[in-house]
Amino acid sequence: MRSILITGGNGGLGLGIARYFLDQDAEARVWLGVRTNRSEAGKLAAGFPERCRLIELEVTKPEAWKAAIETITESDGRLDVLVNNAGMHRDCLLAAMPDESWHSVISANLDAVFHGCRAVVTPMMRQRFGRIINISSLSAILPPLGQTNYAAAKAGVVALSQTLAKEVARSGITVNSVLPGFIDTEALGEMDEEARKNAQRGIPMRRFGKPQEVAAAVYFLAGSDAGYITGAALKIDGGIF
Repeated sequence: MRSILITGGNGGLGLGIARYFLDQDAEARVWLGVRTNRSEAGKLAAGFPERCRLIELEVTKPEAWKAAIETITESDGRLDVLVNNAGMHRDCLLAAMPDESWHSVISANLDAVFHGCRAVVTPMMRQRFGRIINISSLSAILPPLGQTNYAAAKAGVVALSQTLAKEVARSGITVNSVLPGFIDTEALGEMDEEARKNAQRGIPMRRFGKPQEVAAAVYFLAGSDAGYITGAALKIDGGIF
């Protein structure tokens, strides 16, 4: 059985990735990293009682990562795939940005990836196999106004992934990042109708992406057929350049 950990397991993208793994791989056991709000993740786990489990994971805390990885490896004997998906944003022009908005966004989006990668690298090196997929953002390379904190964090995720990929390549571990553009999840639900129309006009495909379209790319990068792909930064954005 392949063991997979997906952080941010209660959000639209995390749930979409988890569902894709569960539907495509009957041998997969998916662990959804969650915090206090776990309603949607709980519904998914209830539908796959033997193959989908929730695990308490505050991604900004190294000790939480240590405990989660110990629980997974004690249960499954190994951890094959880590999808660092948890994150958040607090948009604000830099001149008016509070210190807390800067530090919390860096912590949730970049520090969390560091803690997660560090926690899984040693057990993956022991088993001589691993797949790490870090969810970055199109903001990493095409940053919009008001996202100095978020864009900096997500650009850091890409650089971290590329560097780590070199460090662990000979241990059978690949490390890649995925850069979604406008994906139709709860994050876009905060946009008003005019903002949605303006955003779609800027996308050559003239539509938002679907969570399963990101999930399909993550699933491929997590598989054996992607064994020679590492350090890649894959845009999934409908053609935005």
